[in-house]
Amino acid sequence: MIANMNKFIAIVGSNSNKSTNRELLKYMKKRFQSAAEIELVEIKNLPIYKKSADKYVPQEALDIATKIEAADGVIIATPEYDHSIPAALSSALAWLSYGIHPFVDKPVMITGASYGSLGSSRAQAQLRQILDSPELKARIMPSSEFLLGHSLQAFDENGDLKDEKVIKQLDGLFQDFLDFVNISKQLNNANEVNKQKAKEFSWDKD
Repeated sequence: MIANMNKFIAIVGSNSNKSTNRELLKYMKKRFQSAAEIELVEIKNLPIYKKSADKYVPQEALDIATKIEAADGVIIATPEYDHSIPAALSSALAWLSYGIHPFVDKPVMITGASYGSLGSSRAQAQLRQILDSPELKARIMPSSEFLLGHSLQAFDENGDLKDEKVIKQLDGLFQDFLDFVNISKQLNNANEVNKQKAKEFSWDKD
């Protein structure tokens, strides 16, 4: 691995054992291996989020948070269920903003695959809103939706995308993300303050 190569965490936004969003992230890991080290992270072993008196956070969530903190950026691939992100992804993000705040000022690229023609566009819009919330405060790459529609037919037997136009778009967006991450590294002067504000925020306070 090149010494200054960016390291990204790629979150599979589904708890399904067979997910085209996982296939998409696997493809990105392989295609962009010379430009970045991409580690896939699963959320399917996380319990459903719930508040507790002692503010307990499961070790699985703490482990993911540690990986995010150490990474230069995060890629999230989300399916779309009823025009929204899956409950498993929503629950995972809730754990990752419950007394821990690894996403604060962290560059995030949103992607998504779906069986239909829309390619998880509404789920991605909702995910942007969640990542922009006071408890998460991620730095989401603007104007960067990658929408993989008809995802069951999108990959060949080797797990590679088949459509050259789709590949070209993804290549361009990933290069944009590399540039976005490098620019973001120069924009962290308020990071400590932002983390403190995220820690202090509560919907229960006036």
